[in-house]
Amino acid sequence: MKQNAYKEAGVDIDAGTELVERIKPAVKKTNRSGCMSSLGGFGALFDPKAAGYKDPILVSATDGVGTKLKIAIDTGKHDTVGIDLVAMCVNDLVVQGAEPLFFLDYFASGKLKVEQAQSVIEGIAQGCEIAGCALIGGETAEMPGMYAAEDYDLAGFTVGAVERNEIVDNSRITKGDVIIGMAASGLHSNGFSLVRKIVGSTQGYSYEAEAPFETDKTLGEVLLTPTKIYVKSLLSALKIKDKDGFQAIKGMANITGGGLIENIPRILPEDLAAILDANSWDLPPVFKWLAETGNLSADDMAITLNCGIGMIAVCAEDNAQEIMDNLTENGEIVMKIGYLEDKSNNKSVIINNTETAWK
Repeated sequence: MKQNAYKEAGVDIDAGTELVERIKPAVKKTNRSGCMSSLGGFGALFDPKAAGYKDPILVSATDGVGTKLKIAIDTGKHDTVGIDLVAMCVNDLVVQGAEPLFFLDYFASGKLKVEQAQSVIEGIAQGCEIAGCALIGGETAEMPGMYAAEDYDLAGFTVGAVERNEIVDNSRITKGDVIIGMAASGLHSNGFSLVRKIVGSTQGYSYEAEAPFETDKTLGEVLLTPTKIYVKSLLSALKIKDKDGFQAIKGMANITGGGLIENIPRILPEDLAAILDANSWDLPPVFKWLAETGNLSADDMAITLNCGIGMIAVCAEDNAQEIMDNLTENGEIVMKIGYLEDKSNNKSVIINNTETAWK
């Protein structure tokens, strides 16, 4: 089929070629040891040995940004959702002790708008820089008839590595261990179908209006705050050893879809429960506003949203302060938010004091 005929059908090959050229400088900034190929080939090569690994286990993750994309599309602000995409993938790697090595993205639209796509992919490159991984490839798909002209979708895929003897497998978690919480940057990239419903059903609120709980920012800007990437700070803290020479951090949970209630139990033994104190951290204003405006219960909040805690680490009480000091030195806001005890009522997570702390 002739290229002009394909263009008449709604696919602009020239626009795709222009996009690749535009994003090359941003992609180049993500280059790291181990990369063996440049953008534009049919596949990308990576050498774990050149990245410094001796006996690596590969860890992979894939994710998207969810309906947070709809807010980006509605506001015309596309420069942060790429960071979200990277964060949602690499934060899943690091909880197993893995360093993200490389990342690939998939950008699909009904009509490729080069500047819009460039903004998104430059955000992806920025996220890769923050995480220390290389953006080594991707796919830009223009699919008229599948997506509306203004819409686009994102998916990401990452591969990381961890030395065989340094995998964080949660096997040493035990009763009496403490839970360290790391502050979220905002809503991250979960629960946005609920968030959009609350905003859309509330008179007087729009994404362009000033946020009712924060000055100098629109509601859309606050909601689009990109997901925190915890990779470099956690990789540093994982170097801390306990008195027996094991990694002091016994387990980590990325607080994504399912919130605190569903994500923490994913790393716990069946007979243990996490007891959290809502007074031990500050619930950010955006969560309080959503709870009040959407008439959300504490359970609604804790099973849908991160409630201000984007990542948790489990360790023995004796190691908690050293880990917290290390995380703080690396830019995290941390607090001891709970402990583990025997499960007594079939609940794996109990959050105390929400009636006062979350009002």
